[in-house]
Amino acid sequence: MPLNDENWRTTDLNVDSLWLIDKRDNSGKHENNYHGNFIPQIPNQLIRRYTKKGETVLELFTGSGTTLFECEKLGRNYIGFDINSQMINYINQKMADCNSIHYSLNECDVTDAEKINRTLRQQFNWTDKGKANFLIAHPPYLDIVKFTDKTEDLSNITDLNLFIERFTQAMANGLYYLERNRYFAIVVGDIYKKSEVIPLGFYLMYAIKKTFKVKMKGIIVKNIEGNRGKLGSQGIWKYRALNSDYYLFKHEYIFVFKKEF
Repeated sequence: MPLNDENWRTTDLNVDSLWLIDKRDNSGKHENNYHGNFIPQIPNQLIRRYTKKGETVLELFTGSGTTLFECEKLGRNYIGFDINSQMINYINQKMADCNSIHYSLNECDVTDAEKINRTLRQQFNWTDKGKANFLIAHPPYLDIVKFTDKTEDLSNITDLNLFIERFTQAMANGLYYLERNRYFAIVVGDIYKKSEVIPLGFYLMYAIKKTFKVKMKGIIVKNIEGNRGKLGSQGIWKYRALNSDYYLFKHEYIFVFKKEF
């Protein structure tokens, strides 16, 4: 997409496939208080590059509201889903003073097509197309962090194949409501289980390519220093890695696709 009112010579939009970020943005409504929340710089970059002001972002895993807070800052409307009612209540409290954008938060199992359809048919009252202009998904990394005790929560799935199947269903439910020839992004990392690296990111990327008519537009590797889980303990993590046979995870993937159906 063309630059959105930004001069290409001076814009800070990052077009490299390697994003090295020194620290997370904790300005505004952002708080680093939820395990697994991603850094605001990721949705900020993606929203600014692939949408215009007044357009709508659809998010399948709202988490702690990072993308919504960036939408408010950037003047984009927002529809989000999450299975964690406590986090939805928390975000609604944070957004109580917002009157600059349209937004909707919905407690829902995103793998349930009937519930997604019923909810989204009632949304988009600010657009005549009934479609979102960008979709973003930052799913759980299998069962590494369990966010709720609900059986339908993807973070409670231990079987890799079942996780891929359920994630793909969630993407099908969301992509139906993404406008054709628009973009979507998956933010995901790999995991380490039973003494082996599981390349979850590549499994999910392949599932998207195999299942949907899309074009891949980017594979971005993101690293941020000062990971919340390792703050103040870099030395001990290095010691453990050197005394074993593995490497420390410092990356996540951002897979960007263009929808062609």
